[in-house]
Formats: sequence, C-alpha cells, structure tokens
Amino acid sequence: MHNFDKPFRLGLYEKALPVNLDWEEKILSAKELGFDFIEMSVDETDEKLARLSWSDVEIYRLRHLCEKHNFPLQSMCLSAHRRFPFGSSDPAIRQQAHTIMEQAINLAYKLGIRCIQLAGYDVYYEPQSAQTHQHFIEGMKAATRMAERAGVMLGVEIMDTPYLNSLSKFEVLKKAIPSPYFMAYPDVGNITGWNYDTCTELRLSCEHIVQIHLKDTRKVSGDYQGQFRDLVIGEGEVDFAAIFQTLVDIGYNGPLVLEMWAKDEQWARNLQQARARLLETGLRAGLALA
Repeated sequence: MHNFDKPFRLGLYEKALPVNLDWEEKILSAKELGFDFIEMSVDETDEKLARLSWSDVEIYRLRHLCEKHNFPLQSMCLSAHRRFPFGSSDPAIRQQAHTIMEQAINLAYKLGIRCIQLAGYDVYYEPQSAQTHQHFIEGMKAATRMAERAGVMLGVEIMDTPYLNSLSKFEVLKKAIPSPYFMAYPDVGNITGWNYDTCTELRLSCEHIVQIHLKDTRKVSGDYQGQFRDLVIGEGEVDFAAIFQTLVDIGYNGPLVLEMWAKDEQWARNLQQARARLLETGLRAGLALA
C-alpha cells in the first residue's frame, strides 16, 4: 500500500538522478532518499523521445519494476514540445506535436501515470506571433480531448519564458479550455524568478492546481537574466516558508515534486540537503511532508 495518509507526497524529478542509472537504480535511489515517486522525463532529445515508441514489453517491464518496489511514476514532464511546439508556423511540426501528445498519453496510461506536465510556450526556437498563439490554443484543445478520453490529467507548466510565466496568464488560457482535465502545474521557482507575488498567484489559481514543482531560482532584474535551474534548494531566492504557509491556507493537498538536476558526484548529498530543508521549512509552516 502507498502511504496516502500523510498530508503531502513529495516526488523527485527524474533529471535529479544521474543519467547513467538504469530504471531500477533510479527507483531504489529515489526511494532510499525518502521520496514518494518519480516524475518521468520525456524531453526533446532523441534518447528521451524514443520512450514514446516503446513496445508494450518495454512499458510493462518498467511498470512491473515500480510494482516490485512499491514506488510509482506519478507524473511525466513532457518537454518534448519545446522542439516540436503546438504553436509552430510549420504544419508538419504541429502534426508532430499532436503525434507526441498522443504517444505520451498512451505511455502514461499504460505506466499508470496520472498527470502529464505540458510546456507552457507556443513556440521556442521560432518567432512568436498572434498566429503561433492561436495555434497553441488549438493544440491545447486537441490535447485536452485526447487526455479526457484516457482519463489522464494535463498540467500546464508555468514557465521560465515570458509567454506563460504566471498563473494569472494560465487563468486566461483556462477560460479558453475549461475542461477539468486541463489544469495548472506551477513551478514556484519560475514564478518567483519573474518577480511575481508567488503566494498571491497560488491563491488565484487554487482551484486549478494539479501538481507543483519546488525549485529554487534567482530573480530577473534590469541587468540580470535570472537563474532558473541548477540551484540546490536554499541557494536561490524562493520563499518556501511563505509558499508552504500559503499551501496550508488554501488547503492544497496534491503532489509536490522536487526539481533539481544531477550535475556532479554530489547529487545524492544535494538531494538529501534539499529534502531536509523542505521538510524543516514545511513543518514550521504546518505543512507535514513526512
């Protein structure tokens, strides 16, 4: 049985674990470090995109590993759309975005993944326009229809780029796609990094938040582009104490995911330190993470 009686479940982003570990080693490492699940990554690299073409044998081999160790893949971070965006001016790329979405939902369904995080940008490597925005909206509507059929939740990430860097902007998007399967997946680091009032933003979207990334960042300023990744929790400017207090106030009870990157041999120590800092801060706020 999974431990659902504690108020919050804290998962781990797959890229916080070294890339050379196999799946069983990743599962055992995350479990040993005290996390409750892994968020699988399907990014824009050919290696990760290949996961979308796994055979049923490969898919169920991973699912059985999770069952063996009683350690689920709760969610999927689907950032492959950065390379193949829904908003692209090229119809062939837009079609590829749809194919990726269909494959990702199929993979999630078979692995028991409940939530797919979508990248909140219309385009990334090409110029933005009113048309790319409209294509993105149409793509999100189509993705939501697919997700509804499978019963898999979509959570749009609040990003590190200006297009969708606040929950306020998500709420505008939500009006166009009111489905209960189309929700927000805020990254508190990204919201903080763009100088929004993160706690007010969380309150604004409290009815639409399906999962949350916990990441530390440094803020954008006039002469500084900010730092949106590769920080250990505690090294940046995110006010986790205030954020956890807000989560308690709004009655948030969904999963949380620690987002960090394994960059050196200190990865396990960095994760232990980050988790300890979050636990201590959360307990002070009344947010029981353990």
